[in-house]
Amino acid sequence: MITNNWISRTALLIEPSQMASLTKAHVLIVGLGGVGGICAEMICRAGVGTMTIVDSDTVDESNRNRQIISLLSTNGKSKASVLKERLLDINPELNINIIIEFIGKEKIDALFTNHTFNFVCDCIDTLTPKTELILKCLKLKIPIVSSMGAGGKLDPSQAAVADISETYNCNLARYVRKRLQKNGIKKGFMCVYSPELADQSKIFTSENAFPKKSIIGTISYMPNIFGCLCASVAIRKIIEKN
Repeated sequence: MITNNWISRTALLIEPSQMASLTKAHVLIVGLGGVGGICAEMICRAGVGTMTIVDSDTVDESNRNRQIISLLSTNGKSKASVLKERLLDINPELNINIIIEFIGKEKIDALFTNHTFNFVCDCIDTLTPKTELILKCLKLKIPIVSSMGAGGKLDPSQAAVADISETYNCNLARYVRKRLQKNGIKKGFMCVYSPELADQSKIFTSENAFPKKSIIGTISYMPNIFGCLCASVAIRKIIEKN
């Protein structure tokens, strides 16, 4: 029997056991910018029952060209807090934890001590915490998808999902590979990336870019496409065994 509740169209597409897997799942999303914000929303809208979202940042006016949570009314507010309110407006029964902190190695260790995750979405755009999160997930054998660089790119048809070892023409992916290779890791987790060559003249170094070292031009749709692809990897992984 087809009901008219908010999740009914999803229930027409996937099996009851798969819906149950989503309801029981706990997904971690770290980084709630252009990629992470839409990734979290798509995971919520798919019916995942428990989510932990992490970001220390606040909404900035410059985010409004691409970030789903960035509005005139949300300017200056905590990204995690704004997103929590939005997700609960989609699914009031969602169990949601928010962490408004910059996630370094010690915080990552504590995060995995206090929670059990079925899947992790890495939407971090700074190198050190990104690689620390990936290393932790690989060590614990928790499935993870990691978003590489959406900045400086315009062609959505080139966005792809691949193992980290198969990525190319992406500066962030190159730096991640180098860091991981120092730990003996060359492959073993999925990434969202684009091999489209970025215009290097659109990348600017800036003291105001902390903790990053540069500011890069970004179009409205590319980070959101990356985020949707990350969410799709998570959702399909969660339901694939049912």
